[in-house]
Amino acid sequence: MMKTKSKVIILLIIVLLIAVVPLFALKGAEFGGSDDAGSVAISKITGTEYKPWFTPVLETAIGGELPGEIESLLFCVQTGIGVGILAFFMGRLVERTKHEKEQNNNKKTQ
Repeated sequence: MMKTKSKVIILLIIVLLIAVVPLFALKGAEFGGSDDAGSVAISKITGTEYKPWFTPVLETAIGGELPGEIESLLFCVQTGIGVGILAFFMGRLVERTKHEKEQNNNKKTQ
């Protein structure tokens, strides 16, 4: 039991360091979107203005650009779905392990 607690504490410290260290190590760094960075990089390479090949489906459907709040909402929904799927499979893995241990214990006692 103590071994598990120490592993959890060490992992929590590592997670905390991964989250906090970049904030201090990257002072003055600008965090922007990849869409803007990509079009700027293309403009630098080609020397011309970047023109997209197509318009996103949702922007075509509503006749303009999506508001930032809606983009954030869709991103959060997508993240929630992904986390739900991961949690489901991790839960199944934990329950399967518990079930296998119970079966092994029952076989030993018989």
